[in-house]
Amino acid sequence: MDHHYYMEQAIILAKKARELEEVPIGCIIVKDNKIVGHGYNTRETSQNALGHAELMAIDEACKTLGGWRLFGCTLYVTLEPCPMCMGAIINARIDTVVFGAKDLKSGCCGSVIQLSECGFNHRPKIISNFEAEECGTLISDFFKQLRNQIN
Repeated sequence: MDHHYYMEQAIILAKKARELEEVPIGCIIVKDNKIVGHGYNTRETSQNALGHAELMAIDEACKTLGGWRLFGCTLYVTLEPCPMCMGAIINARIDTVVFGAKDLKSGCCGSVIQLSECGFNHRPKIISNFEAEECGTLISDFFKQLRNQIN
């Protein structure tokens, strides 16, 4: 599986979120070398706490594959998943999570907690810091620009 290609697709989605003035986070889900789900942050535009990139991608993958169990899938996301998203990843039985930048405030793939190692019945494989510099720069530049607009 070409992790670089798929993470680049997630980065493209993160840039789409940024164009909407959303925190630039993008996510795709791949099964058998085919993208079966994609998403990007929409919390501000939808005014919905559930508007996370991973949840959008999981929802679409479930519809595409016709079930809630996403066995054999790899999820690519530009920022380390939060508790809500990591819970959804575990419950959807996604095999592998590949993430870009660490989230030191709410990341659940090792930064704050390693949720997949807490004794749940499913433990996805975690590949961290993949294309971390590009993913991290997208987010830090977004917040820098936001702070400049406020000041």
